[in-house]
Amino acid sequence: MTNLSGHVAEIHAVGLSTAKSIGEAAEAAFLATAASLGFGVAKPWGDSERYDFIIDSGFHFWRVQVKSSQLHADSAYQIKTSGWKNRAYTRREIDFLIAYIIPENLWYVVPIEAVGSRTYLRFYPPGTGRPSPMEKYHDAWCQMACPRNHDGPVPIHVARRCTQLRRQDPCPLCVS
Repeated sequence: MTNLSGHVAEIHAVGLSTAKSIGEAAEAAFLATAASLGFGVAKPWGDSERYDFIIDSGFHFWRVQVKSSQLHADSAYQIKTSGWKNRAYTRREIDFLIAYIIPENLWYVVPIEAVGSRTYLRFYPPGTGRPSPMEKYHDAWCQMACPRNHDGPVPIHVARRCTQLRRQDPCPLCVS
């Protein structure tokens, strides 16, 4: 993914051996990617909140939970959609679940409503030949960048993925 300057946000981490260290590296990659796209990024103090970051689009604040996967099985990467004690995330706690597929360097911006009651999401990267209902959220950063009105700061410049998708219903967050 590139921003207006063409810079690709990418982090290389070596020697990560625990789930905690891998998750921390994924969060660092998210921070770099979101900031390179022009979002304001805030990290809450401590680990007490159900969200990992607050994203400021200039028009709205979003609560974001970042999850990652590096294990590929049955042509898919699996992301856990719950936190500590396997308690599912709810709409009252987060707005988006960000799935980072580490080996493929792929980002999925999934609204919590799309997660529903599932405890895991499966992602099939391009080229696997398997259709995925989650593919429409691949690089769908525009869901967090869409303004509520035309007044305000300079808009964030990300590809409007919702206009590129072959579906009839427009992105509900991009409709003015």
